[in-house]
Amino acid sequence: MSTVLRSSPAEGVARLEIHRPQALNALMPEVLIDLDAHLSAIESDASVRAVIVAGAGGKAFVAGADIASMASMDAWAAEAFSALGQRVLDRLSGLSVPVIAAVGGFALGGGCELAMAADIVLAGPNAKFGQPEVKLGVIPGFGGTQRLIRRVGPAAALDLCLTGRMIDAQEALRLGIASRVVEGDVEEAALALAVELAQLAPRALTAAKRALHEAANLDLAAAQRAERSLFALCFATADQKEGMAAFLAKRPATFTGR
Repeated sequence: MSTVLRSSPAEGVARLEIHRPQALNALMPEVLIDLDAHLSAIESDASVRAVIVAGAGGKAFVAGADIASMASMDAWAAEAFSALGQRVLDRLSGLSVPVIAAVGGFALGGGCELAMAADIVLAGPNAKFGQPEVKLGVIPGFGGTQRLIRRVGPAAALDLCLTGRMIDAQEALRLGIASRVVEGDVEEAALALAVELAQLAPRALTAAKRALHEAANLDLAAAQRAERSLFALCFATADQKEGMAAFLAKRPATFTGR
């Protein structure tokens, strides 16, 4: 039985559910391998324009990595597990389409790392975030230290990683881990946002993601050159012509991804 379920709740939207509710959706190698397989399918499916990542059961998004599967690992096995987690979450982050994390309940350890790999993190009113690995004698291993410092800065990242403390949705929003706090049903909000994004120009969204991701690793001048090139490439698409024509004609645009 797959530990990650894919569904299509709306046209152009793929929903990936981490499905281990009995274990609060904890990540183990099998989950990451299943997730990787779904990402391969999404990468080759031009009909997908937005992705939602969620957890089963309502109590947790992902409560962390599976401690039972890690407890007996030696250093070699731990490095392989870390490499697998980093590769799969990098692949999720690198999807050409927008990725939304719908966080209801616990997003701890690997769950916080999974959420931070998304482009937009929606937090429900009961969402809890944290990197509590030091309390188990280890550190984040799926890119958590690096994504966290890039999102919240060194002071807050050190606070969270050194204390292992858990924070609520509002503090996650203030720090920059969460993009928005949703007072109602976070799954409904994620679907509404995914539908909205799926109706926009796919190549423009891909270009925006590339520009923003590249900016994190380049100096300002190089990042602006990259932005300039991506901006120009948008003008070679039919969607740019459609979007601007629709604006001038005061009608809704219909984007085709060309």
